[in-house]
Amino acid sequence: MVCSPTSQSTGIEHFTAAWFSLQIMRTTIPLAKVRSLQLRRVLVLLIVGILSSACTTTARQPIAAHAQLDLPRFMGDWYVIANIPTRLERSAHNAVETYRLDGDGTVATTFTFRDGAADGPQRRYTPRGFVRPNTGNAVWGMRFFWFFPVRWEYVVAYVDETYTQTIIARSARDYVWIMARTAEIPAAEYAALVERVRQMGYDTSRLNRVPQQWPETSP
Repeated sequence: MVCSPTSQSTGIEHFTAAWFSLQIMRTTIPLAKVRSLQLRRVLVLLIVGILSSACTTTARQPIAAHAQLDLPRFMGDWYVIANIPTRLERSAHNAVETYRLDGDGTVATTFTFRDGAADGPQRRYTPRGFVRPNTGNAVWGMRFFWFFPVRWEYVVAYVDETYTQTIIARSARDYVWIMARTAEIPAAEYAALVERVRQMGYDTSRLNRVPQQWPETSP
């Protein structure tokens, strides 16, 4: 199988998403079943299919990044208001992304959500963002595994003047996140953010509103 560099990167990113899905499966399926030969064959076929389909990905115009991101100001908690979700977050409730700027210039990221319901089991992931040089701090490479060299493109495509609303996008137009400092935003402001996503080249009919129900009730 031969892919262009762009589609190779996309294929590996899809593999990463499949790996996350496997981790969720391992928390809900008995270990003996996960180790079964039949399930492993299914997972191999799934991964091969994902990587094969990635080879059909065509290059897209790069997403325009925010001109100059005030990185320290951007840190902190962001509620996910809507998204075109990755596999791992399709049933997410109360999704929150938290950023912390470390001394080495990387961004320690914590992504938490409740799986399936507001009182569902909590999932927690801790990727690390690497700010790409000469991008105004607005383009990161997000690494999910310390041993895996691939870094997902992660573009801060929009942030408002008060740093209370943002859109995280990708040039592949496969995933997008609308986030805010509060769990809810006015309908008119949400509509304006959706329009911005549309103008970036996304199919906004794929957007998914992420349920936010606070305060949480522990399962």
